[in-house]
Amino acid sequence: MIKNNLSDTDLKTSDFYFDLPKELIAQHPVEPRDAARLLVANKATGAIEHRIFRDITEYFRPGDVLVINDSKVIPARIYGRKKGEGSAAVEFLLLRQKSLDRWEVLVKPGKRLKPGAKVIFGDGLLTASIDEIVEDGNRIVTFKYDKFKGNLFSILDEIGHMPLPPYITEEIRDNSEYQTVYANEEGSSAAPTAGLHFTEELLDKVRAMGVKIAPVMLHVGLGTFRPVKAENIRDHIMHSEFFSVSEESANTINEARKNGGRIICCGTTSCRTLESCSDENGIVHAMCDDTGIFIYPGYKFKATDMLITNFHLPESTLIMLVSAFEGTDFIMNIYKTAVDEKYRFFSFGDAMLLF
Repeated sequence: MIKNNLSDTDLKTSDFYFDLPKELIAQHPVEPRDAARLLVANKATGAIEHRIFRDITEYFRPGDVLVINDSKVIPARIYGRKKGEGSAAVEFLLLRQKSLDRWEVLVKPGKRLKPGAKVIFGDGLLTASIDEIVEDGNRIVTFKYDKFKGNLFSILDEIGHMPLPPYITEEIRDNSEYQTVYANEEGSSAAPTAGLHFTEELLDKVRAMGVKIAPVMLHVGLGTFRPVKAENIRDHIMHSEFFSVSEESANTINEARKNGGRIICCGTTSCRTLESCSDENGIVHAMCDDTGIFIYPGYKFKATDMLITNFHLPESTLIMLVSAFEGTDFIMNIYKTAVDEKYRFFSFGDAMLLF
Protein backbone atom coordinates (compact mmCIF):
# COMPACT_ATOMS: atom_id res chain seq x y z
CA MET A 1 0.00 0.00 0.00
CA ILE A 2 1.24 3.50 -0.83
CA LYS A 3 1.92 5.32 2.40
CA ASN A 4 0.23 8.57 3.25
CA ASN A 5 2.13 11.74 4.10
CA LEU A 6 0.54 12.67 7.41
CA SER A 7 1.08 14.47 10.65
CA ASP A 8 0.92 12.55 13.91
CA THR A 9 -2.68 13.62 14.55
CA ASP A 10 -5.04 10.67 14.88
CA LEU A 11 -8.07 10.76 12.64
CA LYS A 12 -11.14 8.86 13.73
CA THR A 13 -13.59 7.28 11.33
CA SER A 14 -16.39 8.99 13.28
CA ASP A 15 -14.96 12.38 12.25
CA PHE A 16 -16.43 11.70 8.79
CA TYR A 17 -19.98 10.84 9.85
CA PHE A 18 -23.04 12.84 8.80
CA ASP A 19 -26.78 12.25 9.00
CA LEU A 20 -28.41 11.52 5.65
CA PRO A 21 -32.18 11.24 5.22
CA LYS A 22 -32.99 8.07 3.29
CA GLU A 23 -35.08 9.98 0.76
CA LEU A 24 -31.95 11.77 -0.50
CA ILE A 25 -30.38 8.50 -1.74
CA ALA A 26 -30.93 8.60 -5.50
CA GLN A 27 -32.46 5.46 -6.99
CA HIS A 28 -32.26 6.53 -10.65
CA PRO A 29 -30.13 9.00 -12.60
CA VAL A 30 -31.72 12.20 -13.87
CA GLU A 31 -32.47 12.57 -17.58
CA PRO A 32 -30.62 13.92 -19.39
CA ARG A 33 -27.46 13.03 -17.50
CA ASP A 34 -26.04 16.54 -17.49
CA ALA A 35 -29.21 17.94 -15.86
CA ALA A 36 -28.00 16.78 -12.43
CA ARG A 37 -27.27 19.49 -9.90
CA LEU A 38 -23.69 20.65 -9.36
CA LEU A 39 -22.32 22.08 -6.13
CA VAL A 40 -19.18 24.14 -6.83
CA ALA A 41 -16.82 24.70 -3.90
CA ASN A 42 -13.69 26.86 -3.79
CA LYS A 43 -11.50 26.07 -0.79
CA ALA A 44 -9.42 29.24 -1.22
CA THR A 45 -12.42 31.56 -0.77
CA GLY A 46 -14.86 29.24 1.00
CA ALA A 47 -17.46 30.05 -1.65
CA ILE A 48 -20.21 27.52 -2.49
CA GLU A 49 -22.32 27.83 -5.63
CA HIS A 50 -25.34 25.84 -6.77
CA ARG A 51 -25.40 25.10 -10.49
CA ILE A 52 -26.45 22.47 -13.04
CA PHE A 53 -23.85 19.92 -14.19
CA ARG A 54 -23.81 21.12 -17.79
CA ASP A 55 -22.58 24.51 -16.44
CA ILE A 56 -19.30 22.87 -15.47
CA THR A 57 -17.58 24.12 -18.61
CA GLU A 58 -17.80 27.66 -17.20
CA TYR A 59 -15.09 26.62 -14.71
CA PHE A 60 -12.78 25.10 -17.34
CA ARG A 61 -10.12 27.01 -19.29
CA PRO A 62 -8.41 26.33 -22.63
CA GLY A 63 -5.26 24.34 -21.92
CA ASP A 64 -6.80 22.36 -19.05
CA VAL A 65 -7.01 18.56 -19.17
CA LEU A 66 -10.04 16.54 -18.11
CA VAL A 67 -8.93 13.10 -16.88
CA ILE A 68 -11.57 10.37 -17.17
CA ASN A 69 -11.63 6.73 -16.07
CA ASP A 70 -12.75 4.71 -19.10
CA SER A 71 -13.16 1.41 -17.24
CA LYS A 72 -16.36 -0.40 -18.20
CA VAL A 73 -18.67 -2.07 -15.68
CA ILE A 74 -19.30 -5.72 -16.44
CA PRO A 75 -22.51 -7.58 -15.44
CA ALA A 76 -20.45 -8.96 -12.57
CA ARG A 77 -23.21 -10.45 -10.40
CA ILE A 78 -24.16 -13.99 -11.43
CA TYR A 79 -26.43 -16.58 -9.82
CA GLY A 80 -25.86 -20.33 -9.96
CA ARG A 81 -25.97 -23.60 -8.08
CA LYS A 82 -23.30 -25.72 -6.48
CA LYS A 83 -22.71 -28.90 -8.43
CA GLY A 84 -23.52 -32.11 -6.60
CA GLU A 85 -25.61 -33.04 -3.60
CA GLY A 86 -27.98 -30.31 -2.45
CA SER A 87 -27.41 -28.00 -5.43
CA ALA A 88 -27.39 -24.98 -3.09
CA ALA A 89 -28.01 -21.56 -4.62
CA VAL A 90 -24.85 -19.45 -4.93
CA GLU A 91 -24.17 -15.81 -5.84
CA PHE A 92 -20.85 -14.62 -7.28
CA LEU A 93 -19.65 -11.04 -7.59
CA LEU A 94 -16.63 -10.87 -9.87
CA LEU A 95 -14.10 -8.52 -8.31
CA ARG A 96 -10.79 -8.76 -10.08
CA GLN A 97 -9.37 -10.55 -13.11
CA LYS A 98 -6.23 -12.51 -12.26
CA SER A 99 -5.69 -13.96 -15.73
CA LEU A 100 -7.84 -14.68 -18.79
CA ASP A 101 -10.55 -16.79 -17.10
CA ARG A 102 -9.28 -16.72 -13.52
CA TRP A 103 -10.94 -14.24 -11.15
CA GLU A 104 -11.19 -13.22 -7.54
CA VAL A 105 -14.85 -13.34 -6.56
CA LEU A 106 -17.03 -12.56 -3.57
CA VAL A 107 -19.24 -15.56 -2.79
CA LYS A 108 -22.59 -15.73 -0.97
CA PRO A 109 -22.97 -17.99 0.94
CA GLY A 110 -19.38 -19.13 1.06
CA LYS A 111 -19.18 -21.75 3.80
CA ARG A 112 -19.81 -24.74 1.53
CA LEU A 113 -17.57 -23.65 -1.32
CA LYS A 114 -14.21 -25.20 -0.49
CA PRO A 115 -11.36 -25.59 -2.98
CA GLY A 116 -12.36 -28.17 -5.57
CA ALA A 117 -16.08 -27.34 -5.49
CA LYS A 118 -17.82 -26.45 -8.74
CA VAL A 119 -20.66 -24.02 -9.45
CA ILE A 120 -22.90 -24.06 -12.52
CA PHE A 121 -24.39 -20.89 -14.04
CA GLY A 122 -26.90 -20.32 -16.83
CA ASP A 123 -27.99 -23.97 -17.18
CA GLY A 124 -24.41 -25.02 -17.83
CA LEU A 125 -23.42 -22.11 -20.06
CA LEU A 126 -20.72 -21.27 -17.51
CA THR A 127 -19.04 -23.28 -14.75
CA ALA A 128 -16.59 -22.21 -12.05
CA SER A 129 -14.06 -24.27 -10.10
CA ILE A 130 -13.00 -23.00 -6.67
CA ASP A 131 -9.19 -22.86 -6.66
CA GLU A 132 -8.38 -21.23 -3.32
CA ILE A 133 -9.70 -19.08 -0.48
CA VAL A 134 -7.99 -15.72 -0.01
CA GLU A 135 -8.31 -12.56 2.12
CA ASP A 136 -11.74 -11.80 3.59
CA GLY A 137 -13.03 -15.19 2.47
CA ASN A 138 -13.01 -14.29 -1.22
CA ARG A 139 -12.37 -17.10 -3.69
CA ILE A 140 -10.05 -17.46 -6.63
CA VAL A 141 -11.99 -19.33 -9.30
CA THR A 142 -11.42 -20.57 -12.83
CA PHE A 143 -14.30 -20.20 -15.28
CA LYS A 144 -14.95 -22.68 -18.07
CA TYR A 145 -17.29 -22.28 -21.03
CA ASP A 146 -17.65 -23.19 -24.68
CA LYS A 147 -15.10 -20.98 -26.47
CA PHE A 148 -17.19 -21.20 -29.64
CA LYS A 149 -19.91 -19.23 -27.86
CA GLY A 150 -17.63 -16.25 -27.20
CA ASN A 151 -15.46 -15.07 -24.32
CA LEU A 152 -16.29 -14.68 -20.64
CA PHE A 153 -17.48 -11.10 -21.06
CA SER A 154 -19.97 -12.02 -23.78
CA ILE A 155 -21.34 -14.81 -21.57
CA LEU A 156 -21.66 -12.39 -18.64
CA ASP A 157 -23.61 -10.08 -20.95
CA GLU A 158 -26.07 -12.95 -21.41
CA ILE A 159 -26.44 -14.25 -17.84
CA GLY A 160 -25.02 -11.54 -15.57
CA HIS A 161 -26.59 -8.65 -13.68
CA MET A 162 -25.20 -5.16 -13.13
CA PRO A 163 -23.61 -5.00 -9.65
CA LEU A 164 -25.59 -2.12 -8.22
CA PRO A 165 -24.66 -0.95 -4.71
CA PRO A 166 -26.96 -2.18 -1.92
CA TYR A 167 -28.37 1.31 -1.30
CA ILE A 168 -29.95 1.23 -4.78
CA THR A 169 -33.02 -0.89 -4.12
CA GLU A 170 -34.96 -0.21 -7.33
CA GLU A 171 -34.33 -1.91 -10.67
CA ILE A 172 -32.57 0.18 -13.28
CA ARG A 173 -34.37 0.73 -16.55
CA ASP A 174 -31.37 -0.16 -18.68
CA ASN A 175 -27.79 -1.32 -18.01
CA SER A 176 -26.48 1.78 -19.77
CA GLU A 177 -27.74 3.88 -16.84
CA TYR A 178 -24.87 2.47 -14.75
CA GLN A 179 -22.24 3.04 -17.45
CA THR A 180 -20.37 6.17 -18.54
CA VAL A 181 -20.77 7.17 -22.18
CA TYR A 182 -17.00 6.72 -22.65
CA ALA A 183 -16.70 3.29 -20.96
CA ASN A 184 -14.25 1.15 -22.92
CA GLU A 185 -12.05 -1.24 -20.91
CA GLU A 186 -14.13 -4.09 -19.44
CA GLY A 187 -13.38 -5.08 -15.86
CA SER A 188 -15.06 -2.90 -13.20
CA SER A 189 -17.48 -4.29 -10.63
CA ALA A 190 -18.79 -0.77 -9.88
CA ALA A 191 -19.14 2.36 -11.98
CA PRO A 192 -16.82 5.39 -11.72
CA THR A 193 -19.94 7.35 -10.95
CA ALA A 194 -18.77 10.97 -11.32
CA GLY A 195 -18.48 10.30 -15.04
CA LEU A 196 -22.14 9.28 -15.31
CA HIS A 197 -23.06 12.98 -15.63
CA PHE A 198 -21.23 13.54 -18.90
CA THR A 199 -23.05 13.25 -22.24
CA GLU A 200 -21.39 12.98 -25.64
CA GLU A 201 -22.58 16.50 -26.41
CA LEU A 202 -21.08 17.92 -23.22
CA LEU A 203 -17.75 16.18 -23.93
CA ASP A 204 -17.78 17.68 -27.44
CA LYS A 205 -18.28 21.11 -25.88
CA VAL A 206 -15.34 20.47 -23.54
CA ARG A 207 -13.09 19.60 -26.50
CA ALA A 208 -14.30 22.54 -28.56
CA MET A 209 -13.28 25.02 -25.86
CA GLY A 210 -9.68 23.79 -25.96
CA VAL A 211 -9.74 21.36 -23.05
CA LYS A 212 -8.09 18.04 -23.80
CA ILE A 213 -9.53 14.76 -22.52
CA ALA A 214 -7.07 12.16 -21.22
CA PRO A 215 -8.43 8.67 -20.49
CA VAL A 216 -6.88 6.56 -17.76
CA MET A 217 -8.19 3.25 -16.44
CA LEU A 218 -8.78 1.90 -12.96
CA HIS A 219 -10.97 -1.18 -12.60
CA VAL A 220 -13.22 -0.34 -9.65
CA GLY A 221 -13.53 -3.13 -7.10
CA LEU A 222 -14.09 -3.51 -3.38
CA GLY A 223 -11.07 -1.37 -2.58
CA THR A 224 -12.99 1.78 -3.40
CA PHE A 225 -16.14 0.90 -1.46
CA ARG A 226 -14.98 -1.33 1.37
CA PRO A 227 -16.30 0.17 4.64
CA VAL A 228 -13.84 1.59 7.14
CA LYS A 229 -14.29 -0.48 10.30
CA ALA A 230 -11.19 0.71 12.16
CA GLU A 231 -11.68 3.43 14.77
CA ASN A 232 -8.42 5.09 13.65
CA ILE A 233 -8.47 5.48 9.88
CA ARG A 234 -4.71 4.81 9.71
CA ASP A 235 -5.52 1.17 10.53
CA HIS A 236 -7.72 0.71 7.45
CA ILE A 237 -6.15 -1.24 4.58
CA MET A 238 -7.39 -0.77 1.02
CA HIS A 239 -7.84 -3.65 -1.40
CA SER A 240 -5.60 -3.14 -4.42
CA GLU A 241 -7.10 -2.34 -7.82
CA PHE A 242 -5.55 -2.54 -11.29
CA PHE A 243 -4.89 0.66 -13.21
CA SER A 244 -3.16 1.74 -16.40
CA VAL A 245 -2.03 5.06 -17.85
CA SER A 246 -0.92 5.28 -21.47
CA GLU A 247 2.08 7.21 -22.77
CA GLU A 248 -0.31 9.44 -24.72
CA SER A 249 -2.38 10.38 -21.67
CA ALA A 250 0.71 10.88 -19.50
CA ASN A 251 2.25 13.18 -22.13
CA THR A 252 -1.01 15.14 -22.50
CA ILE A 253 -1.21 15.73 -18.75
CA ASN A 254 2.47 16.60 -18.31
CA GLU A 255 2.48 18.99 -21.28
CA ALA A 256 -0.59 20.79 -19.96
CA ARG A 257 0.90 21.23 -16.52
CA LYS A 258 4.16 22.52 -18.02
CA ASN A 259 2.16 25.14 -19.93
CA GLY A 260 0.09 26.25 -16.95
CA GLY A 261 -3.00 24.12 -17.59
CA ARG A 262 -4.92 22.55 -14.75
CA ILE A 263 -5.55 18.83 -14.29
CA ILE A 264 -9.24 18.15 -13.64
CA CYS A 265 -9.91 14.62 -12.41
CA CYS A 266 -13.36 13.25 -13.10
CA GLY A 267 -13.96 11.02 -10.10
CA THR A 268 -11.98 9.72 -7.17
CA THR A 269 -10.78 6.74 -9.23
CA SER A 270 -9.14 9.03 -11.81
CA CYS A 271 -7.62 11.01 -8.95
CA ARG A 272 -6.28 7.89 -7.22
CA THR A 273 -4.85 6.69 -10.53
CA LEU A 274 -2.89 9.90 -11.14
CA GLU A 275 -1.70 10.08 -7.55
CA SER A 276 -0.48 6.48 -7.87
CA CYS A 277 1.62 7.09 -10.99
CA SER A 278 2.99 10.59 -10.27
CA ASP A 279 6.37 11.39 -8.81
CA GLU A 280 7.01 14.01 -6.13
CA ASN A 281 7.25 16.70 -8.80
CA GLY A 282 3.78 15.91 -10.11
CA ILE A 283 5.07 14.27 -13.29
CA VAL A 284 2.72 11.50 -14.44
CA HIS A 285 4.40 8.31 -15.64
CA ALA A 286 2.82 5.81 -18.02
CA MET A 287 2.40 2.45 -16.30
CA CYS A 288 0.22 -0.56 -15.59
CA ASP A 289 0.18 -1.63 -11.96
CA ASP A 290 -1.90 -2.29 -8.86
CA THR A 291 -2.70 0.48 -6.41
CA GLY A 292 -3.85 0.34 -2.83
CA ILE A 293 -3.42 4.08 -2.29
CA PHE A 294 -5.53 5.39 0.58
CA ILE A 295 -5.86 9.18 0.52
CA TYR A 296 -7.04 10.95 3.64
CA PRO A 297 -6.39 14.31 5.36
CA GLY A 298 -2.70 15.14 5.51
CA TYR A 299 -2.01 13.74 2.04
CA LYS A 300 -0.20 16.13 -0.33
CA PHE A 301 -1.72 15.95 -3.80
CA LYS A 302 0.83 15.76 -6.59
CA ALA A 303 -1.15 15.76 -9.82
CA THR A 304 -4.76 16.81 -9.17
CA ASP A 305 -5.82 20.46 -9.36
CA MET A 306 -9.62 20.12 -9.56
CA LEU A 307 -11.91 17.24 -8.72
CA ILE A 308 -15.36 16.28 -10.00
CA THR A 309 -17.08 13.84 -7.68
CA ASN A 310 -20.44 12.68 -6.35
CA PHE A 311 -21.62 12.84 -2.74
CA HIS A 312 -20.27 9.85 -0.83
CA LEU A 313 -21.29 7.60 2.04
CA PRO A 314 -20.58 8.68 5.63
CA GLU A 315 -17.32 7.31 7.07
CA SER A 316 -16.18 6.04 3.65
CA THR A 317 -12.69 6.20 2.13
CA LEU A 318 -14.19 8.46 -0.55
CA ILE A 319 -15.35 11.18 1.85
CA MET A 320 -11.90 10.94 3.43
CA LEU A 321 -10.29 11.53 0.02
CA VAL A 322 -12.35 14.65 -0.71
CA SER A 323 -11.65 15.86 2.83
CA ALA A 324 -7.94 15.53 2.08
CA PHE A 325 -8.45 17.57 -1.09
CA GLU A 326 -10.69 20.31 0.26
CA GLY A 327 -10.17 20.25 4.03
CA THR A 328 -12.23 18.23 6.49
CA ASP A 329 -14.12 21.13 8.07
CA PHE A 330 -15.00 22.61 4.68
CA ILE A 331 -16.13 19.26 3.27
CA MET A 332 -18.32 18.45 6.26
CA ASN A 333 -19.89 21.90 5.90
CA ILE A 334 -20.43 21.22 2.19
CA TYR A 335 -22.18 17.95 3.03
CA LYS A 336 -24.39 19.68 5.60
CA THR A 337 -25.28 22.26 2.97
CA ALA A 338 -26.02 19.54 0.43
CA VAL A 339 -28.38 17.81 2.85
CA ASP A 340 -30.10 21.10 3.70
CA GLU A 341 -30.47 21.91 -0.02
CA LYS A 342 -31.74 18.38 -0.72
CA TYR A 343 -29.06 17.32 -3.18
CA ARG A 344 -29.31 13.71 -4.36
CA PHE A 345 -26.63 11.41 -2.93
CA PHE A 346 -24.42 8.48 -3.96
CA SER A 347 -24.02 6.71 -7.30
CA PHE A 348 -27.01 8.14 -9.17
CA GLY A 349 -26.94 11.42 -7.28
CA ASP A 350 -25.73 14.94 -7.96
CA ALA A 351 -22.13 16.12 -8.28
CA MET A 352 -19.55 18.47 -6.85
CA LEU A 353 -16.74 20.41 -8.49
CA LEU A 354 -13.96 20.99 -5.96
CA PHE A 355 -10.95 23.27 -6.33
